Amino acid sequence: MKYGGNTPCIEVRFPEINRLIIIDAGTGLRELGNDLMTRPQPVEAHLFLTHTHWDHIMGFPFFIPAYIHGTHLRVYGPVTYEEDTLEKVVGGQMSYRYFPIREAELAANIQYFSLKEEKMDLGDGIIVKTKFLNHPVLCLGYRIEYQGKVFCTAYDTEVFRNVFITDPEHPDYDEDMAKEGELVATEQNSQIEQFYQGADLVVHDSQYTQEEYEQNYVGWGHGNIEYVCQAAQRSQVKKLALFHHDPLRTDEQIDEFSEKYCNKDYCGDTEAFFAKEGMSIEL
Repeated sequence: MKYGGNTPCIEVRFPEINRLIIIDAGTGLRELGNDLMTRPQPVEAHLFLTHTHWDHIMGFPFFIPAYIHGTHLRVYGPVTYEEDTLEKVVGGQMSYRYFPIREAELAANIQYFSLKEEKMDLGDGIIVKTKFLNHPVLCLGYRIEYQGKVFCTAYDTEVFRNVFITDPEHPDYDEDMAKEGELVATEQNSQIEQFYQGADLVVHDSQYTQEEYEQNYVGWGHGNIEYVCQAAQRSQVKKLALFHHDPLRTDEQIDEFSEKYCNKDYCGDTEAFFAKEGMSIEL
C-alpha cells in the first residue's frame, strides 16, 4: 500500500543542528529505528506521543536504538488519571506476559515526561507547544516552531460539537443549555484552528468523509475531510497532509479522494494531499 501499512510515526529532522523529534510510536517506529541504525551513533531523540492508544505506542518494543548503549530517548505524552504514569503505560507493553524482553533490560537511557497544554523550549531554537484535542482518551496536538517554520499535528481528533439537545420539540430540550453547548463547541474548534494558524504544514486527522462521519462515526474521535479542508483554509495553512486513513480504504479509493478534495474548490490556497507511507516534506 502506498498510503498506509504502518500505524503512526512521524520523523522531524533538523539536519543543520543534528536534532531529531519523533511523533508517535506506532509500527512505523520499527522501520525508523532500523534506518537510524545506519546513521551516525549514538541516537538522541525526543519522542512525543499524541496519546496512548495502542496503535500509537505498539512500535516501542521493536525500536532497535532502545536496545543500544548510548541512546538517549526522552518520551513525552499525556496520561489520563487511571493510567498512573507514562512510563507504566508505554513500558508496560514489555511486561513478560506480552513481550520476551523486559523494559529494565533496555540499554538506552530513557526518560519519561507527562504533558498537558504547555510550551517547551528544547534548545537550539526549537519550541514545542501542545493543545488538547477531541478524542475518547486524553490526546495532544503538537506545534513545532523552528527558524520561522511551523509544523503541526492534529490527530486523533474530531470537530467539537454541541453535546446538548438542540431539537426544540424534544421533551428534554433546554434553550439555555443548547445555546451554551453551541458556544463551547464553537470556542473549542476556534482554539484548535488558532493552534495551527499560519502553519507551513499541518498533519490532520481526516479518516472519514463528512457523509460517513455524520451517518456512523460521530463520537469516535476522528475527523472528516470536508471540515478539515475548510478549517485549514480559515487558518491560512500552507500545506495540509490528510492523515489517519480509514484502514478499510484502498489506494485506489484514496486516489479518487485526491482528485475530489485536493483542489481549490475544497482547500482554496491550501495545498492539500493525502499522506503516504515514507513521504518526505521539506519546509
